[in-house]
Amino acid sequence: MPTSALLNPPTHILSVLSEVFGYESFRGPQQAIIEHVTSGHDALVLMPTGGGKSLCYQIPAIARQSAGHGITIVVSPLIALMHDQVGALHEAGVSAAFLNSTLSPEETQTIEQRLRRGEVTLLYAAPERINTPRFLGQLDALYAQGSLSLFAIDEAHCVSQWGHDFRPEYRSLTVLHERFPGVPRVALTATADALTRADIIERLQLEDARLFISSFDRPNIRYTIVEKKDASAQLLRFIEREHEGEAGVVYCQSRKRVEEVAEMLAQTGIDALPYHAGLDSSIRQKHQDRFLRDEGVVMVATIAFGMGIDKPDVRFVAHLDMPKNIEGYYQETGRAGRDGLRANAWMAYGLQDVVNQRRMIDESPAEENFKQVMRGKLDALLALAEATDCRRVRLLSYFDEASEPCGNCDNCLNPPAVWDGTDAARKLLSTVFRAEQHSGFSFGSGHIMDIVRGKATEKVSQYGHAKLSTFGIGANFSEVQLRGVLRQLIAMGALNVQGQVFNTLQLTEGSRAVLRGEVSVLLRESVSQKAEKRSRKAQAPGPAAANLSQEALVRYINLKAWRAEVAKEHNLPAYVIFHDATLALIASAEPQNLDDLNGISGIGAKKLEAYGQEVLQVCRVQLK
Repeated sequence: MPTSALLNPPTHILSVLSEVFGYESFRGPQQAIIEHVTSGHDALVLMPTGGGKSLCYQIPAIARQSAGHGITIVVSPLIALMHDQVGALHEAGVSAAFLNSTLSPEETQTIEQRLRRGEVTLLYAAPERINTPRFLGQLDALYAQGSLSLFAIDEAHCVSQWGHDFRPEYRSLTVLHERFPGVPRVALTATADALTRADIIERLQLEDARLFISSFDRPNIRYTIVEKKDASAQLLRFIEREHEGEAGVVYCQSRKRVEEVAEMLAQTGIDALPYHAGLDSSIRQKHQDRFLRDEGVVMVATIAFGMGIDKPDVRFVAHLDMPKNIEGYYQETGRAGRDGLRANAWMAYGLQDVVNQRRMIDESPAEENFKQVMRGKLDALLALAEATDCRRVRLLSYFDEASEPCGNCDNCLNPPAVWDGTDAARKLLSTVFRAEQHSGFSFGSGHIMDIVRGKATEKVSQYGHAKLSTFGIGANFSEVQLRGVLRQLIAMGALNVQGQVFNTLQLTEGSRAVLRGEVSVLLRESVSQKAEKRSRKAQAPGPAAANLSQEALVRYINLKAWRAEVAKEHNLPAYVIFHDATLALIASAEPQNLDDLNGISGIGAKKLEAYGQEVLQVCRVQLK
């Protein structure tokens, strides 16, 4: 395509920036990218979410059309994203359109006619449509008359099998280069490590394209990763304490969990809505519209939500389940604070997250080399979650960017203590071996921990595991500590989890090095009762505990944490175990024996029998 018709591109693109979009200056490498693309050259652009990627093809599209080069085709993966982008362009006075399944045949025909007449500057379409014979035929006609100006491939990580949003339809976009030589292409994404970048370049035949990599840093986002205890309660505390009345996104792994969390938040007075692919499309659209247009809406969603969402004032993104890799985590957290103001990225993760992600990889039908890459990506995310140093340094180093400690993540603000879990790891591995050797089959994590801690449960008695030499050898370790060790052992491949129902533990080749003491297992200290007290101080403890003394409040907090664990084990709402008012009465009474519990409102004979001793034990725990 000739570029001689472009009159002083730098001056022209600045006028488009100012007159069309209302900005006085470019950010970061935007100007260099736009000048390069406007001049008719290929580019691969990596720019963080909120960094202004869209302008990197919208301004060239406008500039090139005004210079006589015709229409720009934008490859976009989601209908909702097309609608938002086109709507925003219309607001800016730019002639834009989309072709997708939401249009009637008459509407589609009208847009195609406008396309032929050169009345559209940017046309958005999904890769599935672009590869149809009909659409390619329309592009052939535009190309023949010199009216095909630019191809912009948005969310380009979708082309890579290593990317977190792989879409096979993106692979066929090589046809654009092969069928329309000379038409420049710009591929854009917010998240791509070195492996994904190489795959994008190969799959889209962008070997001669100029690579633009912006800083991945979003200094306005504070990264916090906490150990999952009662994730719903932790999320609720986080929102109430730091983001009351503010917009946010909460990501969950399953559709069922999305609906449960959205309902839980709504019942507490938070304006929360669910979003997942199982909902009727009209409901999804309604919820998305409310999120985008109303203030203070919290969207609880699967990863089906969020790609290309331009809402600038999302103040937090929370993950209740661990993503598959850092690319996915970074893409999703980057939807917070697009306006550059302070925002939070908060995630709760635990042993079951590690187990689930490992299983999904191991049980997938993919080839082994693919599984190995996915395990490596998961390990990088686990390392980020377990890190005791700066989260931001870890995150940016994954994308090959050096940085200094940020002073604005949880580890920088409150450096965690570290303890050596090697001894606990060896005791757990030895117990896994001895329990399987004794009984002829393997057991789950809870049972293994009970043996190590010397808990004489019914299951321990049933299998005679109190006779094992490792019974009680880890009585000095708390369950929280041992769960952290198990999480690390699974993450580092020293333990394997088998079965979809019982999640039994099995030794691996990697177990040997730990058992021999050749590998150390260092862990961050768990966020325990001490941290729980600190966070509770920052918020009202609730009406039930309003008049409690400081010591009674500690007991109340501990009781609530215990109740959450019991409710989770029994798959019941927490209030079914005990109401808050009952817990407050227990905490105030400072019970020393079962008689002290007898007669407290909310404690019947059955509950006294079932939970009395555990309640007494919890009440005896004091903060250090």
